[in-house]
Amino acid sequence: MSSPEWLRSQDPEVARLIEEEEQRQRSTLQLIASENFTSRAVMEATGSVLTNKYAEGYPSRRYYGGNQIVDQVETLAIERCKRLFKAPYANVQPHAGANANAAAYLALLEPRDAVLAMRLDQGGHLTHGSPVNFSGQIYEFVSYGVRETDPNREWLDLDQMRQLAKEQRPKLIVVGATAYSRIIEIDPIREIADEVGALVLFDAAHVAGLIAAGVYPNPLFTSAGDRGADVVTFTTHKTLRGPRGAAIVAHEDLGKRLDKAVFPGLQGGPLEHAIAAKAVAFAEALEPSFADYGRRVVENARVLADALTSEGFRIVSGGTDVHLLLVDLRDFDPDLDGRSAQDRLDRSGITCNRNQIPFDPRSPFVTSGLRLGTAAMTTTGMARDQMKTVASLISRVLRTDDGATCDEVRHEVADLCRSFPPPSER
Repeated sequence: MSSPEWLRSQDPEVARLIEEEEQRQRSTLQLIASENFTSRAVMEATGSVLTNKYAEGYPSRRYYGGNQIVDQVETLAIERCKRLFKAPYANVQPHAGANANAAAYLALLEPRDAVLAMRLDQGGHLTHGSPVNFSGQIYEFVSYGVRETDPNREWLDLDQMRQLAKEQRPKLIVVGATAYSRIIEIDPIREIADEVGALVLFDAAHVAGLIAAGVYPNPLFTSAGDRGADVVTFTTHKTLRGPRGAAIVAHEDLGKRLDKAVFPGLQGGPLEHAIAAKAVAFAEALEPSFADYGRRVVENARVLADALTSEGFRIVSGGTDVHLLLVDLRDFDPDLDGRSAQDRLDRSGITCNRNQIPFDPRSPFVTSGLRLGTAAMTTTGMARDQMKTVASLISRVLRTDDGATCDEVRHEVADLCRSFPPPSER
């Protein structure tokens, strides 16, 4: 889907850069777990005339005129989002996952309130209390983590969570991660929260698409169908395969507080072109084919994890239940760090990101691991055989810091990608 003729004539420099990025995406392997390929329909909605309309407020409650159409667009997105996640309430205005989390905190907390969240160096997110982030500067975050020893090494440590909750009496427990490969069951966390009188926020940024596909439990509800998480935030551009943006779903009693926190508390005018694209993505995720897509994403991640294990890599927590896996490089090569591995793979046409592993002796700028995701590759149609090929290519590149090997693999990657183009190329 190359840049239109009028962009080429109006601003050839930007047009050229867009076309170069398009070429990069279709000729290299996209293994970043936070990325995916959208449909043509999502891209068309994102680039529509709705970008021209300022619509501060909510449907039927705007501060400007001329909102008859965008009110319908946003209402459609809200209703589809509620249906997709079986949610009593939805807000589709957050511009990004960080905004969604900020709005949830604003609605549920007061400054300096205690919050329990996952350690950043064990899978948590920047907005889960990093001292350089607004969350860590405004609220008092205390971090739980994963088990250091067997049984279930590197799995979420619920005993530690319960102990910290009893000691700290947090107002909110934040669940969810950006680099954790196991399903987080909501039942025991709801139990812990009820013991200490805390609310629960589930950050489903990474797994929203898997929830929509039915391959990950919906955290809004316990296994018995009772109230699970009080609020769920998520991004729309990862496993959900929509535009860049975010949304919030919750139980009805928190709706007014959340609406007020998003606007006017945090954001001004919503991005109605992005909201239209979210509506398109929600409709796509409601199709039966999306459930099959979610199953294939998880299957591909497991096949990739097994294949990398056969190549001599260690997979953190012993495997994966989701779309991503963390690779510990130290068993493969004790001297190989994540930054060097990422750079070498990038030169070979394999795009991923370095990532700290639990109890990592290296800094977050260097790391001992890689994070790999299968959502984008699955969108292109890649399956089990291709995952095994990808594992082999990764192993070849990382066994030697040799430019010739990188060049050879880059050509092989390009050949592979030609057989599995992104949806916009079909």
